Amino acid sequence: MATLTSKLEAVNTMLGYIGEAPINSIATATALPLSAALAKNILDEVSREIQSDGWQFNTIENFKLAQGTPAGTFQVPANTLQVDAVDRSYDIVQRGLNIWDRTKNTATFTVDTLTVNMTFLLDWEDLPEQARRYITIKAGRVFQGRLVGSRELESLIMRDEM
Repeated sequence: MATLTSKLEAVNTMLGYIGEAPINSIATATALPLSAALAKNILDEVSREIQSDGWQFNTIENFKLAQGTPAGTFQVPANTLQVDAVDRSYDIVQRGLNIWDRTKNTATFTVDTLTVNMTFLLDWEDLPEQARRYITIKAGRVFQGRLVGSRELESLIMRDEM
């Protein structure tokens, strides 16, 4: 039975790009060989970068935020990458986990709900296979570039990425 690409498989793919042997587990970061730990970190870094662009799989449109504490403020979940008001009369930005009104220079609002479009950073297990594969290949190119720096390998991996 076919399964989705696991994070371990992604790391092993990246290690394969530089000719290193696969590992059996990424569960304990302290026990990983240096190259595997670097591969895992780069995989997470590239995942965050790609998901920051906002894709259909990690974006919710017309999401209703309810007021938080203190009253009149709005907070977003910890995995929020981007938030934008649907109502263009608000010019909002995310500051930490709080919503800030740039027009009025305040974090306090007079509405009970705020309708926004939100982009989330999803865990590896929540990503669709197409995203997993693209992230793996791009992370492999970055990993190879940082560790080995071979232009030939980079061009081969870049063809896969395209």
